[in-house]
Amino acid sequence: MSSTRKLWMGLALLLVASFSVLLWAGGEIFRNAPPMPERVVTAQGDVIFTRADIERGRQVWQSIGGMQLGSIWGHGGYVAPDWSADWLHREATGILDLWARAEGGVAAWSQLEPEEQARLQGRLKALMRGNTYDAATGTITIARDRAAAISNVAAHYESLFGNDPATAELREAYAMKDNTVPDPAHRRALTAFFWWTAWAAGTERPAASADDGNAAPVEQVVTYTNNWPSEPLIGNAPAAPMWVWSAFSVLFLLAGIALLGWHHAVTHDRNDAPSRLPATDPLAGIRVTASMRATAKYFWVVLALFLVQILLGAITAHYQVEGQQAYGFALSEVLPYSLSRTWHTQLAVLWIAVAWLGTGLYIAPALSGHEPRFQRLGVNFLFVCLLVIVIGSFAGQWMAVMQKLGLEHNFWFGHQGWEYADMGRFWQWFLFVGLLLWLTLVGRALWPVLRGPATESKSIVALLFMSTVAIGLFFGAALMWGEHTHLSEVEYWRWWLVHLWVEGFFEVFATAVMALIFTRLGLVKASMATTAVLFATIVFMAGGVLGTLHHLYFVGTPTAVVALGASFSALEVVPLAYIGFEAYHTWKLGRATPWMARYRWPILFFIAVSFWNLVGAGLFGFLINPPLSLYYMQGLNLTPLHGHTALFGVYGMLGIALVLFCLRGLRGQMAWNTGALKLAFWSLNIGLALMALLTLLPLGTMQLIAAIEHGYAHARSAEFMQQPLVDLLVWMRVPGDTIFSIGAVALAWFVLRLWVAPRRGTLPERAAEMAD
Repeated sequence: MSSTRKLWMGLALLLVASFSVLLWAGGEIFRNAPPMPERVVTAQGDVIFTRADIERGRQVWQSIGGMQLGSIWGHGGYVAPDWSADWLHREATGILDLWARAEGGVAAWSQLEPEEQARLQGRLKALMRGNTYDAATGTITIARDRAAAISNVAAHYESLFGNDPATAELREAYAMKDNTVPDPAHRRALTAFFWWTAWAAGTERPAASADDGNAAPVEQVVTYTNNWPSEPLIGNAPAAPMWVWSAFSVLFLLAGIALLGWHHAVTHDRNDAPSRLPATDPLAGIRVTASMRATAKYFWVVLALFLVQILLGAITAHYQVEGQQAYGFALSEVLPYSLSRTWHTQLAVLWIAVAWLGTGLYIAPALSGHEPRFQRLGVNFLFVCLLVIVIGSFAGQWMAVMQKLGLEHNFWFGHQGWEYADMGRFWQWFLFVGLLLWLTLVGRALWPVLRGPATESKSIVALLFMSTVAIGLFFGAALMWGEHTHLSEVEYWRWWLVHLWVEGFFEVFATAVMALIFTRLGLVKASMATTAVLFATIVFMAGGVLGTLHHLYFVGTPTAVVALGASFSALEVVPLAYIGFEAYHTWKLGRATPWMARYRWPILFFIAVSFWNLVGAGLFGFLINPPLSLYYMQGLNLTPLHGHTALFGVYGMLGIALVLFCLRGLRGQMAWNTGALKLAFWSLNIGLALMALLTLLPLGTMQLIAAIEHGYAHARSAEFMQQPLVDLLVWMRVPGDTIFSIGAVALAWFVLRLWVAPRRGTLPERAAEMAD
């Protein structure tokens, strides 16, 4: 059996085993999810909330932007508080203050003597962590004092989400527009949903016992969200499994790095380069078909979406300083924070995805030399569909956040409220169909290679096609939940979309494309490239599939699933520890022969991908991945530190590199302004580094210390986030953002000049370009 066949079998077995375990974990999460009560009543029988109230409240929350305005269970935006943690802290404080007035004769619990504070806190812990849910009747019963505190917190939220002058300052601190929810009935329902998420975070799961006949039953003492968030008042602190599996995740990381290091030591002396390099660029004479030329418009849209995303990112960041305005202009009245953040995060995925979709449509006919009938029509039709999806979904989201759409239409045409899965269900279906069309277009162009005689590069083409199939089909994870699906189940499927679709199969697609490019350039033997790509895919998927679970520690997840998430998310970092070898190998290929200077800037962007893979995905990723780390860091600014440096640093840079490779084929005979590319490359990298080091890292570290010392709610509170030092750190984004924006404009200018008044490159210009 050949080594390639063994690798294919290993990959198949790995994927079957990994997805089987991932599906099993999903079943465990669904079974252990916090229950949705039919009624919430007092011991006296007074109804506080009904299931209909909670369900309607979630609809309201989704319509205003959901996770884009604050967060739930730590997932979402960072300026407004985490509503689960905020409610939990306010309710706990309210009960303690009520008891302090009734029993201690003081206005607040904080004014009592330490001994009396400790006594009341112990009483509070028993009250709030106790599980009074009756599964037979679907009823949660609460004490009268707790009902009074709930009423007070609900009144605060109804004021906050309305237009009450009493909470105007807090709305500004949270970057909320006035009358975020104009309907009083909807505001009331919203409080029911927030209360339920806080109840799940503060209520212990039903006790589970393990009786071996000799020992007493062992009871679980964790809440439905594994004691998240940190809340000292009710005893929410990391449970023992968080410590244990965090330690083991480090152990697995070290073991994985050691094994991969051993493999590299054994195989490092292989010779990937052919004995004789081509004298000229093999791709220079490639026949550019009509459908390949039609992909140019995809790359124009990539740059347009990228520039708009940067503008929205600047607006979103500025909201953290001025709250409702931008330099005196009441911007929140037409573009609220939740909407600017929605479009900013959604465009990040869209422009990168369009870059890769365009690359697939260009590279497939280039590899096969086959132009299927009506291929150009399909490419153009898909382009129009993508434009309709972007414009239509954005319009629906604006109408939803401005509360002009109505709850009955919001789920299908407005704002679903889930970060990175915000667009309405109609637009998700439309995009899914569009991806299937893309899959068909790429597949039919590759088909002659796939069905043709065996060649050395056929396995790489097959892997490229399989990743294309996975990209098309796995977006279907976004269609797995409904409008009223349990929150824990939605989170499970949402991370299939965000982690597996974006971080998984797109990366396999990009790896295969890069290998095919270097193979066709004659720089790497096809047999060696096939082995390397299959091995890299196996190593990545070994941690990547089950690593999805590290996003799900606190959504009703049992301990076994936490253990799996901690272990395999650590393995995700293993290949990144050796990313420097990949960068060196890519750099060496870029200098293998003089004509490779034509590809200098795409190569440098590939090297930047390697750097940010190590820093953004590796170092900053593992910083937050272990359960104990994420317990305190989820939803703090250390999360976007990883998000920005990994999403743009890895996938964005990779998208730009692929676009430049395609442009070499489309406009390779034109004079290339390498000065603009040089400015773009360094500005984008330096700007991203400054953004991370001057703002996100120090601000996230400050929040982390506050969360450990005073609880999670304090680290996300207006009191903490409105400190002068925090404002200074936010303003420190300006240098990095400015430099980054200059790089994006330089890149756009470079692409624009290739089509607007272009000049055919002269021999001296090409020589200068090669020497640059």
